[in-house]
Amino acid sequence: MRLVTKLFLTLALVAIPSHFIAAPAPQPNIEVKGYYANDKAQRGRVVRAAIVMEIPSGYHVNANKPLGKYAIPTTLKIEAPKGVTVGPISFPRAIVRKLKAANNESLALYEGRAVLRFNVTVPASYGDGWLNLKAHLRYQSCNDEVCFPPKTVEQDLGIGIVNATEKVKGVNGWVFGGR
Repeated sequence: MRLVTKLFLTLALVAIPSHFIAAPAPQPNIEVKGYYANDKAQRGRVVRAAIVMEIPSGYHVNANKPLGKYAIPTTLKIEAPKGVTVGPISFPRAIVRKLKAANNESLALYEGRAVLRFNVTVPASYGDGWLNLKAHLRYQSCNDEVCFPPKTVEQDLGIGIVNATEKVKGVNGWVFGGR
């Protein structure tokens, strides 16, 4: 009897057209890039920096302080060379939404473009002509129906270092405001 049942189930599965089987939603391609507010950093001064997430339409990531009981927060950790100080991360204001997948529970999310800003202080005695930070961004992306496993993306942020008396030019105004 068991053999007949197994054979029947196997035939039933083979006979089901493949278009009736739900395919899992593809994990979004979230672009992550780092930016500085100046073309160079001056010794003994602060330079503003940011990590920008470009989240495709139809997807979101949990905010850094999610409201959902099981939501995994977005976090950013910055590794810097000895003597370089990284200030606190300023996360964007979250959007609060109720989604079907969360049983209409309120969730704090980022959609579209999320800009995470922070200040970097280069010591006056910094000897190298180049500064490289390593950003570790951890997030969980979701759509309205499913959440994907958390992902960690590493991003290098390099910038040339000059003396405090040398001129620097403001760049990336679309991230930091201004031009």
